[in-house]
Amino acid sequence: MNRREFVQSAGSSALLTSASLVRPPLSSQDSKRKIFIYGGNFTPRFNRYVALLTGKENPKVCFMPTASGDSLSTIVSWFEACANLPLRPYVQRSFISSYNQKESFENVLTNMDAIIVGGGNTLNMMAIWKVQGIDQILKNAWEKGIVLAGGSAGSLCWFEHGTTDSRPTELTKVEGLGFLKGSHCPHYHAEPQRKPLYWAKVKSKEYKPGYACDDRAGIYFEDNEVKEVVALDETSNAYYVSEEAGEIKERQLPKEILKA
Repeated sequence: MNRREFVQSAGSSALLTSASLVRPPLSSQDSKRKIFIYGGNFTPRFNRYVALLTGKENPKVCFMPTASGDSLSTIVSWFEACANLPLRPYVQRSFISSYNQKESFENVLTNMDAIIVGGGNTLNMMAIWKVQGIDQILKNAWEKGIVLAGGSAGSLCWFEHGTTDSRPTELTKVEGLGFLKGSHCPHYHAEPQRKPLYWAKVKSKEYKPGYACDDRAGIYFEDNEVKEVVALDETSNAYYVSEEAGEIKERQLPKEILKA
């Protein structure tokens, strides 16, 4: 669903306009496999950064709100966060029927320039993707050079495993798609339980070494290598967390502040 279709169904009338890119794209090679993760929710600056990573003018960027149960308020917030950006925003719901969607998931997703996954319940999202075959479609899109991105559940999903609040009472482990090797911890300093649990799991080797992100920081991977770390402010960071001789090693990654 693009914004015009959504506006007609939701009764909104706001319009999108284009804005100039703040700096040149990092890569425009379709052969590169690109993933951008961040610790919290999408923002206009993160959305602009994703658009830049496509290397295209006015790219098609699809939002997947599966983890929030295709929440209407989340979808509205997505379109608001895309206002005045140089991109064409779309939404792909997962809770659909043949009556309200005539195109296959594959036709929609593999014809996008970028796909951004929203936050919510990672465990439920992964289950839905697997039964719908979306997991394999996303892999095909990644290998095709379509930029994949997201925060919270939308960052956890790309790794082998990580820490989730998708189950009752406590934080637990969730298995991801494994496009990015190792583990992941979103909301690193925003939620008090996240960091100590992540450290304990990496130290015990239940988790592989991996990457942690504050809510307003992100990491861009190209072919599974860290290419750039960005943040929305000076206090937000991304980290590489590993175990060495029974002790945790936390390395803060050098970052660039995204322009407003």
